[in-house]
Amino acid sequence: MEKWTEQQLQQYISYIQLPDEQFAQQAREHSDQLTKPPGSLGKLEVITAQLAAITGKLWPDLSRRTVIIMAGDHGVCDEGISAFPQSVTPQMVHNFLNGGAAVNVLARGAHADVVCVDIGVAAELEHPQLRSHKIRYGTANMAVGAAMSREEAIQAIQVGIEVVEEQYGQGVRMFATGEMGIGNTTASAAIVSVLANIDATSAAGRGTGINDTMLQHKINIIERSIAVNAPDENDPLDVLLKIGGLEIAGLVGVMIGAARNRCPVIIDGYISTAAALIAAKLSTNAARYMIASHQSQEQGHVHALASIGLQPMIQLDLRVGEGTGAVLCFHFIDAALSLMQEMATFASAGIDGRED
Repeated sequence: MEKWTEQQLQQYISYIQLPDEQFAQQAREHSDQLTKPPGSLGKLEVITAQLAAITGKLWPDLSRRTVIIMAGDHGVCDEGISAFPQSVTPQMVHNFLNGGAAVNVLARGAHADVVCVDIGVAAELEHPQLRSHKIRYGTANMAVGAAMSREEAIQAIQVGIEVVEEQYGQGVRMFATGEMGIGNTTASAAIVSVLANIDATSAAGRGTGINDTMLQHKINIIERSIAVNAPDENDPLDVLLKIGGLEIAGLVGVMIGAARNRCPVIIDGYISTAAALIAAKLSTNAARYMIASHQSQEQGHVHALASIGLQPMIQLDLRVGEGTGAVLCFHFIDAALSLMQEMATFASAGIDGRED
């Protein structure tokens, strides 16, 4: 893989076009002719209009779908901010690859592929199904300095883009974001604190299940990381490289790549939404291709979603990560498209329509 320059990345981003509102309007008009009160299917109607605009097709075929799981470790784990040891990251990657994780079960039910990418795990990994694009063995400890270099952040975004391009070439037309990396809720909370303009206390959550004492320690580490690095909120790459993670950067690339290819990308939980904040700052057009799956138990998630202007489809108090919430929402998207295509219209059913 020839490494991109920042100029090459910006050139790729510049090709992202706004979705076609004309198709969204056609979808809304068709929906209003179906045998139901206007707008009564709520978010399902909103989603079908967005999908039409994104794809340029009234009823797109989204049967080929993939959840891309980016895996990377975090140097900030040296500060003791997680209830689980860093060794869990490579162990869970093998669990994904062997089909035993929650996201694998849900993906099978949703007829979705799972692609797992080692973008920065702090261990040697080998498996025939693993996509190995390791940039470095985990980030540096952001509590004492930048998590990575600018060049590494760009390279990680490029990895995400190229995985999407590969999958698109194989016929995939809808993507979901997933991740694995012990310590990544700390990095995500730091990003959200800066880009959503909220304090660390509001941005930080319990992640894998830490107690009150550890939560306060986590908040202190987030505050220290922001103070030490002074990330520039007007430069999303600066925020990413200083207080982000390699798997977060990879997900930024997934979102940028999906938008470039006019494919919907279903955003999972807090970590994915932190990546979405970066992607939206890099390209406001890219945000129009995102669909928020759920609002997680992480308290900063609602602020992150609001900063992008996303409304989650569901709220199930999830905090698994992995892409589980995003994959669950494939079912809702399938249902929405089926309703729009298979429901009778007032005219075809011989039912009197609404009188305005």
